[in-house]
Order: sequence, then C-alpha cells, then structure tokens
Amino acid sequence: MSTNDVAPDLWEGFDLTAEDITGPAWDEPVPLKSRPPLPPFPVDALPPWLGNMVRGVAEETQTPADLAGCLALAVIATAAGGRVKVCVRGHWREPVNIYTAVALDPGNRKSAVFDLMVRPLLAAEKSLIELSGPIRAEAETTIRLAKSAADKAAGRAAGAEPDERGTLTAEAVQLAQAVDEMSVPAVPQLVADDVTPENIGTLLDQQGGRISCLSAEGELFDIIAGRYSGKPNMGMFLKGHAGDMIRVNRQGREAQHIDMPAVTIGLAVQPEVLDALSRIDGADGRGLLARFLYSKPLSLVGRRNLAPDLLDEEVAATYARQLGGLTLALADWTDPALLQLTPEADAVLLAFQKVTESRLGPDGSYAPIVKWASKRDGAVARIAGLLHLAAHPEDGWHKPIDAAIMAAATILGDYFTAHALDVFDTMSADPAHDSALTALAQIVTGSLARFTKRELFRMLRRADFPAIGDLDPALALLEEHGWIRQVPPPPRTGRGGRPPSPRYETHPRIARAA
Repeated sequence: MSTNDVAPDLWEGFDLTAEDITGPAWDEPVPLKSRPPLPPFPVDALPPWLGNMVRGVAEETQTPADLAGCLALAVIATAAGGRVKVCVRGHWREPVNIYTAVALDPGNRKSAVFDLMVRPLLAAEKSLIELSGPIRAEAETTIRLAKSAADKAAGRAAGAEPDERGTLTAEAVQLAQAVDEMSVPAVPQLVADDVTPENIGTLLDQQGGRISCLSAEGELFDIIAGRYSGKPNMGMFLKGHAGDMIRVNRQGREAQHIDMPAVTIGLAVQPEVLDALSRIDGADGRGLLARFLYSKPLSLVGRRNLAPDLLDEEVAATYARQLGGLTLALADWTDPALLQLTPEADAVLLAFQKVTESRLGPDGSYAPIVKWASKRDGAVARIAGLLHLAAHPEDGWHKPIDAAIMAAATILGDYFTAHALDVFDTMSADPAHDSALTALAQIVTGSLARFTKRELFRMLRRADFPAIGDLDPALALLEEHGWIRQVPPPPRTGRGGRPPSPRYETHPRIARAA
C-alpha cells in the first residue's frame, strides 16, 4: 500500500481521553503524518495536439499521464533547446531546455511510453542526417582537394631553387593553414543515452551547443555519481542547464569551447534512484537537485484497464508532424530566437513570483525546498517558452508569449512544486517512516488488537516488504510512537525448535479508528 493511498488525517484523528485508555501502561500515541495525495499532471495546460498525444499514450499504455506529460515537455525542449530564449524583463533570459525526472516502479511500461513519445523526434533526427549528407560530402571533397593542393605546394617548395623557396614556402603554409581551418560538419544528433560527462562536452561541441538525454532508465545518475570516473562529475550538467560557457582543455585533445550550452534531460527512474541521487556528494550543495522538475505519479499497476483504447492514428500523425516541423525549423538557428512577453503575460508571471517570494522565508512553506524553489520562477518561464512554441510550431519565434500561455505554465509550475516538496521530504525523511505508515494502515484496516510479526508480514505486499526482516524498522518506529508494544514472550520449554514469532498488541484506539 502506498502512503498516498492513506487519508492524510488518519493518523491525526486520535483525540484520546481517559475513557479511551484501557490500561495505565498506554500513553497517547504520537501521530505518524502521511503525505497528502499529489496532484495529477495538468494535461489541459498543454496545447491540444500535445495534450491529445499525452492522453492517448497514457490510455493505451495504462500509465499515469504524468510520465507522457513530463516527457512531452522534454521532447519539445529537445527540439528547441539552444535555439530559443525567453526574455522576461531587463537582462533576465531563460533558455528553454529543462531537466525532468519521473519516479515510477518497474512494471509501469515506461519503455513503451518513451518509444511512442520519442520516436517522432528520432525520425526528425534521421531527416536532419539525410539533409546534411550533401553538405558533409561537399566538405569532405573540399578538404581532400585542399589537402592535395597543400601537399603539392609543399613539394614544390621543397624542390625549389633558393631564390624561389621563400615564396613557395609561404604559399604552402597558407594552403596548409586553410586546410586546418576546414572541418566536416558532424552527423546531426538530437538524443544521446548512457553518455559520460566528457562525451556530453564533445557532443555539445559537435552539435552546435545542444544535446538531449532521454531515457527510461536512471543510468545517467550513476554516471554523474562517478560510475566511470570514481568520483562525482556534474559540472557539464550544471552548466548545460544554466547555459554557462564551457571551456575544456585536455592534454592531447583539441580544446572545446561552447558559448551557450543547452542540455535537456528527460528520465523515468525508480523512486529509490531519487534517494540515491540525494546522496551524491555535492548534488545538493552545488545545485544539481534544484535543477530537476520532479514527478511522483501514483502507479496504475493492479487497477489497469486491460482493454484500453488504442492511440488514435490521426493524433499520433499530428504529433509527429508538429514535432518534426518544429525540430527542422529550429535546427539551423545559430543565434537563439528571443521570445518576448506581452504585458499581460509579464503580469501573470510577476504575480507568480510574488507567491514564490512570500513562501521562501524560514517559516514559509517552501523553506524545505528553498534551493529548488529559488529556481521555480525561471522554470515557469522556460515552460512558458515550450508551451508557446508548441502552440505556434510554425512561427512561434515571431510572436510574444501571451497571458494564457503563461497562466498554463504557472499551473505546471504549481504541479512540479507539489511533487518537489514530496521528493525532498522523502529524501530527508527517516527511511522507516513510509514503511511504518504502510504497516500501521494494515493494522488499522484489519482492526488488529493483537498480531505476530509473521502474521502481519503475510498481510503486507511483498513489493513493500520483500523479507520479514524488512518489517523490523517499521515495527520499532511504531513502538517508539506508542501505536504498538511487544508482548513478553512465553517462557521457553527447553524443547528447542524455532523461537515463536514476536507478538504485539495495539493501542486500543486503533480498533475504534478502523
């Protein structure tokens, strides 16, 4: 049972009186507070062609719309990242690349969702490769001819008479320098997977300053944690989100210089991976955790429709056409397009900023996520840019962002804020807390006045408690909070055999609560 399945006030409804206490040994239990249910992904905030695709994919795969919805934003960011910036006010500019991470347990068909949402993007990548073929062939031929001319000039200079050698040598040097300045454009690539931070730098250098990492697994976090290097390496991802200049100089390699890098990340990971992310040395202090937009949807496993409606072919075709068109239209941009805000859109964002600012103080509701919330307004500006481009895929870079688009972006901002609060609360919580909530929910549901450890283990899902020993921290926390107490075991008979399973009795108020 997920803690999101438990009513938030269940543990706070025990207002005990003297009459409720059946024995002098029972004290008032300390409530175990459950986290409130998280909001679902606001699909209506997306432009129709994108929202229809998200709904269709979620229905066919029987997955939460959160997964396809977050991936839809990441896919648009892949198409536009590094090519567009949102001008908020003054010198405040926000690039439209984003980092998203959706937490879902295995068995939720994440790969199927990724395939449906990302496949048209890969088709656009293939078109870019085909379109660049003649250009690369021409560059290769030009370089080959120039190198041949430089070699011939060097040969003439080497065999020339002394009075002619200086002139011919200068000509050969000039031709050789021209060859060194020539290059063949890299094969276009929009999406990478399972790449090291060093490879990210190389790809950014080759791909005009942008690259995207989209994956149904969480290996990228392992790589950041130091799978290959043995120590955390997150600099590329910090700068790739902010758009800060990257200069890489390595011995024996050509220097890399990226003025405005734009990295997009769209991941689906197991919930435990987010906990592991928080333990990466420097991930919190250097701001990596604060750069992600988190989503923790409730799994549909166990209540899925086994005969769902299939994705409408026209919806899928429209999605592929609009996404492909946007990708190809922005592919050749070198200087980013600057999206302005209408006065009304600026007013909507300013109101959102005031809410953020009012909750950032020590006593504010965003105090537990102050680093993340400090980037909340910028994230909404980025999302507004993505929604605007999706709403106007043919010419969005020529139009300002209006108030309706900005309002939709703030709705998504509130959604990601609620999920970030839960994610960071989980990262900092006692690992036994959720297990204790799950165990207590079963005790209340079953009106258990007494139970053995083995009996309770049989009632619980193996996904929550794979082994009976996994119950120990939860039982210890429940006992510490006064919800249960262990009954002294009966005296041993001396006959040997397995000791009896520990027996517990529950607070008498539990039966009344059930």
